[in-house]
Amino acid sequence: MCKEALEFRVLLCAFHNFLRLYAEATSMEKPIIGVMPLWDEEKNSYWMLPGYLEGVKEAGAIPIILPLAADGTDIAQLVEICDGFLFTGGQDVAPQLYGESLKPTCGELCPARDTLEQELLRRALKQDKPILGICRGLQFLNAALGGTLYQDLPTEHPSEIGHSMKPPYDRTAHTVHIWPMTPLSALLEKTELGVNSCHHQAVKTLAPGLVEMARSADDLVEAVYLPGRTFVWAVQWHPEMSLRTDEDSRKMFMALVTAVIKKTR
Repeated sequence: MCKEALEFRVLLCAFHNFLRLYAEATSMEKPIIGVMPLWDEEKNSYWMLPGYLEGVKEAGAIPIILPLAADGTDIAQLVEICDGFLFTGGQDVAPQLYGESLKPTCGELCPARDTLEQELLRRALKQDKPILGICRGLQFLNAALGGTLYQDLPTEHPSEIGHSMKPPYDRTAHTVHIWPMTPLSALLEKTELGVNSCHHQAVKTLAPGLVEMARSADDLVEAVYLPGRTFVWAVQWHPEMSLRTDEDSRKMFMALVTAVIKKTR
């Protein structure tokens, strides 16, 4: 075979390989993010805030609302199906989870969510599945990993800063200070962030292993992460409520999906 023909065949083989790799890359399935369900006790019904789903979709993943499973085998299958997880807001976390008795000021609980999330979190961490927690998601993560919560901020941590704002929720209720040299600082490239706020519980003592990324002026933990994992972040504010007006909110969902894509590919 002449030199020119050999070179042509090498180039053709390289081109075919390029087309194959390109086809594989462009036909890759989108990652699946399991979204913790919201539950209406009065209506005995699942429900969902669209911002959670829209944030995941716009970041390039497929959100699926998980059932309130209690069986360990079912939860194990959910963990296998999903590439990452979004721990949403919702009812208060049961005080028994962090070793306290229920106080009259504690709000409505959802035992079925606590059951699902405890087992799912354990399995997801074991497999290093990326996780983003929002509001209750931060509180649950902290409690499940050994921290404690204020059951009711107005009575246990009174402050001039309002943490239970009224609609619209796509505006600033207060600011948080972002600690330098943290993943959140690297993502947003700022040290102060205006956030919305709609909660009456919060982190009291930080769980062993979690690292604080942001704090409010009235000394509440506002964001955390778990070092040594692909992506385990949680924030106290609600980025899903300000997707349309705030780029930093969109970045939170993008960070989750980007971490999932990097891990799965």
